[in-house]
Amino acid sequence: MSQQTVSPRGTPIAGGPARHARHPGISLAVIVACQLMVVLDATVVFVALPEIQSSLHFSATGLSWVSNAYSLTFGGLLLLGGRAGDILGRRRVFVTGIAVFTLASLAGGFATSAAWLLAARAVQGGGAALAAPGALALITTNFAEGSERNRALSIFSATSSAGASVGLILGGVLTDWASWRWVLFINVPVGAVVLLLAPMFLAETERHRGRLDVIGAVTSVTGMVALVYAFIRAADAGWSDTTTLLAVAAGVVLLAAFVTVEARAGQPVVPLRLFADRARAGAYFAMLLLAAAMFGMFFFLVQFLQNSLGFSPLKAGLAFLPMTGLLFGVARLAPRLVPRFGARRLMLAGLPFMLAGMLWLTRLTASSGYAGAMLGPLVLFGLGAGIVFLPLTLTILSGVRREDSGAASGLLQTMQQVGGALGMAVLVSVFGTAGRHGGAVHGTSVAFAVAAAFVTVALATAIVFVRRSAR
Repeated sequence: MSQQTVSPRGTPIAGGPARHARHPGISLAVIVACQLMVVLDATVVFVALPEIQSSLHFSATGLSWVSNAYSLTFGGLLLLGGRAGDILGRRRVFVTGIAVFTLASLAGGFATSAAWLLAARAVQGGGAALAAPGALALITTNFAEGSERNRALSIFSATSSAGASVGLILGGVLTDWASWRWVLFINVPVGAVVLLLAPMFLAETERHRGRLDVIGAVTSVTGMVALVYAFIRAADAGWSDTTTLLAVAAGVVLLAAFVTVEARAGQPVVPLRLFADRARAGAYFAMLLLAAAMFGMFFFLVQFLQNSLGFSPLKAGLAFLPMTGLLFGVARLAPRLVPRFGARRLMLAGLPFMLAGMLWLTRLTASSGYAGAMLGPLVLFGLGAGIVFLPLTLTILSGVRREDSGAASGLLQTMQQVGGALGMAVLVSVFGTAGRHGGAVHGTSVAFAVAAAFVTVALATAIVFVRRSAR
């Protein structure tokens, strides 16, 4: 295919329209493999955390960085990665992201220290941020509009929804049968195949003239890292610690700089006008809070299952099936419910289930068993989450300008990743403070109480701010 050039307005002036895939099955497999790796890596490490802690000597609070290092760079650079695809070509950026992700996975699998692993996880997140935005755009490029594209989008969406469930189970299988290192090594052969096939079977997208808002992306990521570091350090050193206070100050200054940069940038990585609509702003905030609660639940329950109840990694992964299976099943029904009841009613119906499940988990004690103390909460949380997430997504994307549609959907994923990282940091800080006085199980119970507060605020936000009902 000939090299395209672009006009100042961003329309191609040479090279003609991009061709559709001649081998759609292979093309879709390449795109779906990338999406599964990216989504799966947000959860696959959770079940392996106790083994990682033992192997690399993480502290109880520092262990959360294994997830946070990935989530912060993934979420923080996601919109920049999408913009890079617009300017440089989606396939080119997609392949670059997969290469970075694969090499970082290989390096992380060989880690012999905590710092080594965290650096690899951060680079993994950066690679994912380059690859993920292009995956959906490449479906548009490579599949003809109509039934062919709809089928591809359906498979892509199902893969995204199932990623969290698959990650927890696969993490248990690999850790139990091989080693925690294989939760990272497993990406290497998959990534190598994607790198081999992508240039052969994926058509390139049009390229558009523009500029990258690197300063905006850097200030947002570093600001969030500073805040997350402050919360996690406070768990051990307390809030009067000088380093903790300096980290808080740095985070606030950097995030204020980010807002200033975005307000003045000609092509901002986050168009602030997306928050002008109160319903959309409320839905973004609710999504951030729910991600914070969910990631925190995964983090603490996995360790309780293995450290307190003696579950193997595989058994701990399977223990989440009632929640993830129900979430996936109910999410398949949600598209039929939205036209009938509206997004807002479904949000207000689903959030109380999530809140009830989280409140139930606050009753955990050292003598709690899985069937009596965890199965019920997982079922309630899965049911509520399955009802809530599609209405939140529809509210966020409803009424968005065409030129902002990519940023709006990318920011949705950013809220999920950053919300998970920041929420987990807050809960780890709470756990560390409460655990010093009442032990690990008491600290876990108090952390769940704060997670329940997150869900409560999300419910209040939906009631007050999300007034319109997207259908």
